[in-house]
Amino acid sequence: MAARAGAAGAPRAPGPGDARTRRYDPSETRARVLEAAYQLFLAQGYAHTGTADIARAADVSEGSIFYHFGSKGALLAELGRLHGLKMIAAMQGDEPLETLTFRTTVNRCFDFCEANSAWDTIVHEGSECVASAKAKGHRNPEAEPFFMAAREVTEEWVRSHLSAIEQRYGSTGMDIDIAASLIFATVGEALNRYFQPGLSDADKARCREECIRFLTRAAGHPALES
Repeated sequence: MAARAGAAGAPRAPGPGDARTRRYDPSETRARVLEAAYQLFLAQGYAHTGTADIARAADVSEGSIFYHFGSKGALLAELGRLHGLKMIAAMQGDEPLETLTFRTTVNRCFDFCEANSAWDTIVHEGSECVASAKAKGHRNPEAEPFFMAAREVTEEWVRSHLSAIEQRYGSTGMDIDIAASLIFATVGEALNRYFQPGLSDADKARCREECIRFLTRAAGHPALES
């Protein structure tokens, strides 16, 4: 009886699905903090979200945020990478890279940015006038790491896309590294125009179409045409 009582009263070793195990898994803690911060910044803005809010939403200690990321600003840079990865997932969908045309990827990119347009305001926070800053293409300097991280992962995906086209259909005739930077810059400028205050739906449609037309003609490869 004593042995049975001791077995019953012994602490249970946490299994792989135990919440306490998950809570202290460093990689999962980091992922939960990122996702919580991403959603909170979207909902209430970067400036109005504190690390205590993020810790509460992620169900972690506030100290763990500083342990994993160092600062709120560094966390924003990581969110730039996460944002870029989410946009990449939207652009690619479930399709192989070599099957994607500019019409597909650009339209999906614009759709993603429109659905997540709150980020456009978030990264302009701190400017004297958000609408004016957006119209002039100004950004809050504190948000620059967000853009740089998002650009890094996005350009890498564009290089992979162009490489996949070459591997299946033959040379594009492009310098892929340079082309990836130019494609990113072209789409970025088109998005700046697209989100200018007061732009009509017709003007937005023309902006999308011209971006697609420009990239398709610049690439000059049948596999990238719609």
